[in-house]
Amino acid sequence: MKLIKRNVLLNPGPATTTDSVKYAQVVPDICPREKEFGDLMEYVSLALTKIVAKPKLYTTVLFGGSGTAVVESVLSSVIPQDKTVLIVNNGAYGKRMCQIVQSYGINYIEFKSSSIKPIDLKKLKKTISKTPSISHLAVVHNETTTGLLNSLHDLGKIAKKFKLAFIVDAMSSYAAIPINMKEQNIDYLCASSNKNIQGMAGIGFVIANKKSIEQSKDLKERNFYLNLYAQYRNFLDSHQMRFTPPVQTLYSLKQAIIECNEEGIENRYKRYSKSWEKLTCELKKMNLKYLVDDEYHSKIITSIFIPEHINFNDMHDYFFNKGFTIYPGKVEKFNTFRVANIGEINVDDIKLFCKLLKKYITK
Repeated sequence: MKLIKRNVLLNPGPATTTDSVKYAQVVPDICPREKEFGDLMEYVSLALTKIVAKPKLYTTVLFGGSGTAVVESVLSSVIPQDKTVLIVNNGAYGKRMCQIVQSYGINYIEFKSSSIKPIDLKKLKKTISKTPSISHLAVVHNETTTGLLNSLHDLGKIAKKFKLAFIVDAMSSYAAIPINMKEQNIDYLCASSNKNIQGMAGIGFVIANKKSIEQSKDLKERNFYLNLYAQYRNFLDSHQMRFTPPVQTLYSLKQAIIECNEEGIENRYKRYSKSWEKLTCELKKMNLKYLVDDEYHSKIITSIFIPEHINFNDMHDYFFNKGFTIYPGKVEKFNTFRVANIGEINVDDIKLFCKLLKKYITK
């Protein structure tokens, strides 16, 4: 294989990929309705499920689209007309869930919480107990705005206590932070191909409890392309997506899954954590503050305060010209930028980034 120029993506996805994942897209043209391609999708679906659950009880539904597409698919497909979803909003992506249900006219309660501190679980339980129509609880696992990690264990227990279906946006935690859907009482988990699984962008997927998804089959449809039960049922019947899938992207996702399994989820998270520990250690040496306390941090993405004399766009261009991509912050009241230590990068990349950062802020 010819080596491809390597960029270190410190944005929170798409992530830096291996050349083998990139080259896996170079395959003979194939009609996606052929059995061979159906077998590929079945492999991908089964392998994605195994990362967080047992395929006997759970299944993965694939869509061509971004992570937001599959979050929208779940929210618009599984909540009955006369029921309410409680959405924990502690960042830009919890807010996005609220925007999605608003656009469909779905009944919801927005539970606002700090973007940098843990959820007040007592207050959450009190809010749920006041509204008998709540049937679903939705949360972002790792709030990509700040790096705050919400406790699926605690939230899953609350969902179980109140007999709620539990919806989790795990875009920036799936395939890094260990998740057990059964133990954490998760009914629907949403993720995508381009973050910790280290594939190419273009595939979103929902890993669902089979009993939960079957219970949604008779609900009045609000959507068409994104209908979760229809996509699930069609794949069971034909091993096909209902509409044209991103063919080459699925080949690269298969390769990314193989490489993920070779490394192992725990080892991948250790690698990410080592990079995060180096990053935060160097930030402290430079007297640079970041938003979330170490105790509540996902160790995946860090939202860092920008010094007063620094212009983000200039800093972005400085790093971009040196092969590093950084990302703006999304917390309105804080002037921050974000660094994600995910993808095919390691602690040496972070060491170099920190060296360049120190040089930049002191120039």
